[in-house]
Amino acid sequence: MNSIEVALAMLLAVVGSGYLVRMLPFSLPLPLVQIGLGAVIAGVFKHGVALDPDIFFLLFLPPLLFLDGWRIPKDGLLRDRGAILALALGLVVATVLGAGFLIHWLIPAMPLAVAFALAAIVSPTDPVAVSSITARVPIPRRLMHILEGESLLNDATGLVCFRFAVAAAVTGGFSLLSASLTFLWVALVGLGVGVAFTVAVSFAQRWLSRHFGQEAGSPILISLLIPFGAYLLAEQVHASGILAAVAAGITMSYVELSGRLLATTRVQRTAVWNTVQFALNGIMFVLLGEQLPASLQGAVASVAQSGHRNPWWLLVYALAINVGLALLRLAWAWISLRLNVLKARHRGHPVSRLHWRLLLATSLAGVRGAITLAGVMTLPLLLPDGTPFPARELAIFLATAVILLSLLAASIGLPPLLKGLELPPEPAVQREENLARRAAATAAIAAVEKTQHELLERAPASEVDTYTSAATRVIALYQHWLDEDASGEDEARQLRKADAAERELRLAALQGQREAIFELARHYQISDEVSRRLVREIDLQEARYR
Repeated sequence: MNSIEVALAMLLAVVGSGYLVRMLPFSLPLPLVQIGLGAVIAGVFKHGVALDPDIFFLLFLPPLLFLDGWRIPKDGLLRDRGAILALALGLVVATVLGAGFLIHWLIPAMPLAVAFALAAIVSPTDPVAVSSITARVPIPRRLMHILEGESLLNDATGLVCFRFAVAAAVTGGFSLLSASLTFLWVALVGLGVGVAFTVAVSFAQRWLSRHFGQEAGSPILISLLIPFGAYLLAEQVHASGILAAVAAGITMSYVELSGRLLATTRVQRTAVWNTVQFALNGIMFVLLGEQLPASLQGAVASVAQSGHRNPWWLLVYALAINVGLALLRLAWAWISLRLNVLKARHRGHPVSRLHWRLLLATSLAGVRGAITLAGVMTLPLLLPDGTPFPARELAIFLATAVILLSLLAASIGLPPLLKGLELPPEPAVQREENLARRAAATAAIAAVEKTQHELLERAPASEVDTYTSAATRVIALYQHWLDEDASGEDEARQLRKADAAERELRLAALQGQREAIFELARHYQISDEVSRRLVREIDLQEARYR
């Protein structure tokens, strides 16, 4: 198969996995299904994909990390910054040291520097995998935000540690001062490049569109190009392209608050980004499955490097490493929790007891994924003297096994751990929504009254009643949100029930409209152009109510 056929087969596998996971009589995480389909592709077509890590990083990671940074709740990111930084920085360093010594103890033939490199590359977590696993279980929103924030930041920490471990394995030397300075440069400059690039591009786009206009699809295409530009620019100055992409996404969310984009453009852009996210996430796991047979063959061939002849020792190593990673994460989470409790008590803040099942779920939720796969493939083939890089194939297989076993452990362990668990109270989302609706309703009524006044000044006397009646009807749509503020809880509850009933009725009416238009188009009573335009209007209204 050529490259185009392989790409099409992988896209087909992504589409098929979405249906297959719903057809199965038992619950199975989508990433595991996609990994299995990737292995089937490799086995059936006998043609592997030569995975270039640099191309993999460039094509897949910038847009996905950009989108994660764009959509992650910023209030949660700032509120829990202490816990997120403890996991993204402290836990990664603890994992590199603890898991590195564990791997070297398990496999003495693997040099300590290579063991540290393997530990570093399995330290970053993947929120995509855990999101698919927890889609049907009630994971606390705040915990999910912490896990997402951790995964956005720990990629750079793990990759920097991995880079220094590989350099130590190749050169035989390591400087803590040099490593610390390089880490500061890589992190701070990467973040700065992401912020500056996004602000500059957004300003240039706004200036050009204001003076010369723009095509309808330009903002969408620019949003797709921003993460690649930030990533490449950061890599050119030897900073973290990954952190640049994350910073670009976070900055984009603040740029969006200007509200200058057209509503239709926002709707179209959301659909485009959802499709990109679904396709890239799926292809990453399909690629992982496609690489699995070759990794297994290479590891079996090099198992003698570990001092054993039986290939089943590979499974022992993989299980031991996964258990070690889970215990390190559990210990770190418990210590961090105890420190937070002590700080809260010292400040006189109320402290709520955290259930042990939630603590254990935090440990199991440390699922590995794309960063681990792509990073371990960058291990050099040869040392400077021309000899093969020690235990390279074994390290690649063990990293792949960590990904698979962490997915399995999370998919098996998280649902029973979280099922029926009484979660700590979350921030009052309904209260925030009501506040936003009341503020929006007040602004809407003021805008209607202002526009009504301007229309009445220009309208003839015969049309005054028409404009007044129209304004009254529009104001009535928003007035009940202001009335709710002064009403009791029972009345507010009744208003919400009335809103839900009205929404169902409106959706039924829109479906009836759409079917009638399609019927007219099928019988050639209206043109395709007219039917598409009217159906698009109905679809936009339905998207609003859904």
